[in-house]
Amino acid sequence: MGLIFLAFILNGKKTSCNYTPNARVIDNLLQKELVIPAALSDRYPALNKDLLKELIHTATVDFSKSDTQRDSCKRYQLEGKQPAKTIFEVANCAKKVTLISYRQP
Repeated sequence: MGLIFLAFILNGKKTSCNYTPNARVIDNLLQKELVIPAALSDRYPALNKDLLKELIHTATVDFSKSDTQRDSCKRYQLEGKQPAKTIFEVANCAKKVTLISYRQP
């Protein structure tokens, strides 16, 4: 009975259960506006917001190389798996996520 009630309440709402720190960070990054600086978009012409969103969605956060102790914009280093292995760093501010570095080893 409780499951039916819960399904009725959550039906149609945008809800998710992010239990791991990695999933919470990825979800938070994807909810904000993505910004790619001109220098990086000039250097990597194929890099656009849709590709960055896909990279973030499939990425793993490397917390040992991230700076999560900042007061304003926390910096996260991510390792993307799609379409090829990429390593990139983003600044997670209050309303936007800015790409800081991007490389494909």
